[in-house]
Amino acid sequence: MTRKLPIIAVATAPGKAGVGVIRISGPNLEPITHTLFHKTLAPRQAKLLTLKDASGASIDQLIAIFFTAPASFTGEDVLELQCHGGPHLLELVMKRCLELGREAGLVIAEPGEFTLRAYLNNKIDLAQAEAIADLIDAQSEAAVRGAARSLQGAFSNDINDLIEEITQLRILVESTLDFPEEEIEFLENAQARQRLNTVSQKLRTLREGAKQGKILRDGIQLVLAGAPNVGKSSLLNRLAGEEVAIVTPIAGTTRDRVKESINIDGVPMHIIDTAGLRETSDVVEAKGIERSWDSISSADLVIFLKDPHSAEKAPLGLKEQILKAIPAKCPVLEVINKSDLLDLGVTEDPANAALFISAKTGAGIVALKQKILELAGWGGNQEGAILARRRHLDCLDRASEHIKKSEQFAKDGNISLELFAEELRLAQDHLGQITGKLLPDDLLGKIFSQFCIGK
Repeated sequence: MTRKLPIIAVATAPGKAGVGVIRISGPNLEPITHTLFHKTLAPRQAKLLTLKDASGASIDQLIAIFFTAPASFTGEDVLELQCHGGPHLLELVMKRCLELGREAGLVIAEPGEFTLRAYLNNKIDLAQAEAIADLIDAQSEAAVRGAARSLQGAFSNDINDLIEEITQLRILVESTLDFPEEEIEFLENAQARQRLNTVSQKLRTLREGAKQGKILRDGIQLVLAGAPNVGKSSLLNRLAGEEVAIVTPIAGTTRDRVKESINIDGVPMHIIDTAGLRETSDVVEAKGIERSWDSISSADLVIFLKDPHSAEKAPLGLKEQILKAIPAKCPVLEVINKSDLLDLGVTEDPANAALFISAKTGAGIVALKQKILELAGWGGNQEGAILARRRHLDCLDRASEHIKKSEQFAKDGNISLELFAEELRLAQDHLGQITGKLLPDDLLGKIFSQFCIGK
């Protein structure tokens, strides 16, 4: 990335709008602002100005706001141009800015480069930077609130508090390394085991909250699987609340995956209706069944739908095939559809934990939704939730593993303070990677490259 050159990009989404924002950031932008408008702009004051082309004709009348370093989003000088929001007009403004800023080295920003500069200039940490992208991509009100809390530093503060506690414990441990005969006495006097237990409990709470945050951020990939004509498309329509999939009495109607995203109690749910699983000589249907297995292999939760009245029974061992195809720790929920035809007053089968529902009448759907959330690991508490990524969970899991090892060393009568201290250091390093204090440059570039242009 061109981190030392001034950069420019459209900061608003593509398409027509009343206002479109173009952002310029870089060290010492005063020469560029003077070249654009032939005047010096006072910091943090909105000015109505006209940008002209090379012939002197007006391109647009816009509002310009100049922020001087370090009091800006990026920590550099920032010039924000609020133009009329036509895509072609914004392109003309961009082109003129690049022409006039050529001598100053003005270039188009790469994805995430504005936020990267804010991170590199210590305006935000990495978890807060990721929260900006999560706030933009949030799929529910709960996800918006969770991302906002992360952006305000709630998640980072919890991580930093935990790092500080480990740091204090490390100081005590490492200051005793020169006195090996006093190791056991040190553990007792400094209450090292109690303090380590407190760290472990806080880390456990943080991990549980992060797991909930990941569900809010990414949602749950729910795959509807089963034999043909058991009501998978009808169930999709019932959950979605509209006719998104074609339903007919003909087996094999669904020949390709049908995807729909919904919210259940504020939790994003990405439902995939798959082609009925069976042996077939139809080339098109066979391709759809192949894609069905691909979806099952990457699911967070699989609903294995059955119809006891179907003329075409499920292939022998179909559930066992599904269990072999799913990812590790992916639950499979067995659901019996068309309960309206069974004349049963039950919604659950205690013998095999199957749920009875009717996609046609809606019977049992509320219980099904709650079961889906339960099996997906959703705890139901959105108050105070923060958004988390797979990267955050991996770091927390690894930190937890090292804390557990340090606990084992602390319980050992022949404790080695060197090993105890090393495990604490490794746990601290993994936690530091969440906020970006200890992160390789190549991973940093990968994270910010996933941001949209202009952020």
